[in-house]
Amino acid sequence: MTEQEKINADVQRQLALQDAKFNTFVEEMRDFKNEMLQQNKMRAEEIREIRQDMKNMQASLDAKIDGMGKHVRNLSVATIIGVATIAITVVYSILMH
Repeated sequence: MTEQEKINADVQRQLALQDAKFNTFVEEMRDFKNEMLQQNKMRAEEIREIRQDMKNMQASLDAKIDGMGKHVRNLSVATIIGVATIAITVVYSILMH
């Protein structure tokens, strides 16, 4: 084997080694990318679930606030009626004496 053939064989061997390393690297990057995509999908699903839970909690709070508003309104009406009754009683007592 001539010196040039030895050099060519050595270069071919090194090139094959570099190809193998590069192919391994590319495969690792594909695996990494696929893993990241899968994690992003899982995170997106978790975010959707959290948003849905927040919407449900907001609806529940809105219902509770509406209920409290009705209760306050009823108490206000009762208070107005009570004050009006007291005022009528006082006026009636003043006029009767």
